[in-house]
Amino acid sequence: MNIEEHKHTVIDFFDQMSNGNVEGFVNLYHDEGAVWTSGDTLISGTQKKAAILEFAGEIYKSFPHGIKFKIISMTAEDDRVAVEAESDGLHVSGLRYQNLYHFLFIFKEGKVLLLKEYMDTEKVTDVLCGGHRPPDGIS
Repeated sequence: MNIEEHKHTVIDFFDQMSNGNVEGFVNLYHDEGAVWTSGDTLISGTQKKAAILEFAGEIYKSFPHGIKFKIISMTAEDDRVAVEAESDGLHVSGLRYQNLYHFLFIFKEGKVLLLKEYMDTEKVTDVLCGGHRPPDGIS
């Protein structure tokens, strides 16, 4: 798979996320795929492909009107695609969730092997996690 195909897959990934199609973007992961989320929040850490469907599905339940992702910029080289993006959605708490991200997609055999997600973790804690943090030393 070439760089342009990787970029197309990333665009499809964000389209699937913005449409709330969890199965659609999970199917873009390699069988060995995982997502790693930065920080020390209740959603930080690594989730393997088998758990992503359930994990992401729970997050989407928190956005009854959906959450949209917009790609701001994209850079690709070799088996990697770096993306600056932003999100916007109304959380069930009534709070608007808007965040800025840097995503690094690493590909294997045309599928996402690893997605590294960096964002404002305080917004994650405040809105997605209702202000709750993991116990000290556990994330």
